[in-house]
Amino acid sequence: MAKSTPVSATQFSVFDSMKDEDIRHLPDPERVNILVVDDIPDKLKAYQIVLEELGQNLVTVHSGEEALKQVLRQEFAVILLDVNMPGMDGFETAALIRKRKKSSRTPIIFLTAFTDELRVNQGYASGAVDYLPTPVMPEVLKAKVRVFIELFQMRRQAAMQAEEHARRTAAEEADRRKDEFLGMLGHELRNPLGPIKNAVKLLQMTGGSADEQTKQLYDIIGRQVSHMARLIDDLLDATRLACGKVLLKKDLCDIARLVRQTTQDYQSVFEASNIELVTHVPNVPVWVEGDPTRLVQAVGNLLHNAHKFTEPFGKVTVTMMLEKNAQTPHMMAKITVRDTGIGIAPDMLDHVFDVFRQAEQGLDRNRGGLGLGLTLVKGLVELHNGDVSVKSEGLGKGAEFILRFPVESTASNVRSTSNVNPIGSKKTYRILVIEDNQDAAESARLLLKTEGHEVRTAATGQDGLDLARSFKPQIVLCDIGLPGMDGYQVVRELRKDPESASVYAIALTGYGRDEDQRQAYQAGFNLHLTKPIAYPSLQKALYALEETTAG
Repeated sequence: MAKSTPVSATQFSVFDSMKDEDIRHLPDPERVNILVVDDIPDKLKAYQIVLEELGQNLVTVHSGEEALKQVLRQEFAVILLDVNMPGMDGFETAALIRKRKKSSRTPIIFLTAFTDELRVNQGYASGAVDYLPTPVMPEVLKAKVRVFIELFQMRRQAAMQAEEHARRTAAEEADRRKDEFLGMLGHELRNPLGPIKNAVKLLQMTGGSADEQTKQLYDIIGRQVSHMARLIDDLLDATRLACGKVLLKKDLCDIARLVRQTTQDYQSVFEASNIELVTHVPNVPVWVEGDPTRLVQAVGNLLHNAHKFTEPFGKVTVTMMLEKNAQTPHMMAKITVRDTGIGIAPDMLDHVFDVFRQAEQGLDRNRGGLGLGLTLVKGLVELHNGDVSVKSEGLGKGAEFILRFPVESTASNVRSTSNVNPIGSKKTYRILVIEDNQDAAESARLLLKTEGHEVRTAATGQDGLDLARSFKPQIVLCDIGLPGMDGYQVVRELRKDPESASVYAIALTGYGRDEDQRQAYQAGFNLHLTKPIAYPSLQKALYALEETTAG
């Protein structure tokens, strides 16, 4: 037997000079690696025959130096190491394996014909976990190696689970931070749009004597503000859909009426672009279970898309009909938006609903957009248990988008709360606007005053509460992000006071996530409006209040 000597600096330098770049991936990652080191070929062959039955990756080498190279290249579940080898013996090899951090805990089983107590103690001192005398009994060898295989597999599985858990936790944290950032971004971007939109609306309402060019400028500003608001909403909605955070406020609604109403809203937009908009929608109710706001958003996005990609003097046709569902006995409401626009290339048909995906455009990007509108349509339709598809015969031949929603078997005389027709309020109210943005507060005051309402403003929550006691408003429009006392605290305080407990409180905020709306209602608000507020939405709120008080 070769005499055991201390590990020399020269020997260690051979080990330490090897690089991790030498690591090679295994052909079968499900298997584990077993390293067998022996300088006698016949013994290696015998070990190979015995251990092949275990179905793992078996690596055999003839010297300690070769063993060190293999340990650098890959990880082993167990190492079977002959003690008596020329040059670097098993004890020296084991000591060097133990010196490297990645292999310091690799189990080593010494194989030797000498089993005197001194050698056994020396083997354990070198880092061995077991000591087998040779010739080895095949069943004993397999049993011991199998134990280390199972232990390695358990450790690897635990490590994979821990890594997966860490990745999932990191991804969830990243999603949470992204969602918070986008919510804050939406709030900050929407805030300046509110007063601009109010000012434009006021100018349009009071600018009867303005010259034609000034009126055109009002219209341009109004359109661009609406376009910016739409882009912000699309970005935030796409993020919420991806995170599964869109909550529907479902109601029984007449989708035929919603489609007619949406096309009417877009009529002036198409006329301004010299595009013909034709509607074929039945005048009888077609009932579906859904969120009317989100249904209108889906149809509106298709109309917006058709308008964007149809040239002047083109035509967009909206049709609706009932058809039988091929998979179930239920009827489906089929809504089709067909245009004579630029069409869709065959290789893009499978990708039009992908997020941030648009057909190639020139450097001028004259079509604009973020590539989110159709992604939102698909997500919203699927949330309503519906489906969406697209057809196009190619570039220059237009496109056809088809939405299908399951129809509810409900009597036609059912009246849904979503089908209230807001025609605008006929009454005037005492309205308190609590808003720290001076431009937003003043523009809202002037706009409401033009409608005949008596309006007061306050810049802080506490000032708003103090003013409410003397002014006794019927309606409070309250910003959420107020300095000091936020809007949630304000409405809670209003509800505590018997004189203001029944006030109609409307939350005004740039935070438009579903959880933001839910938090507003829980705090005591009657309505949640996202900035920049469309004046028709505010008129609808006033009309709903009028209906409630009249009833």
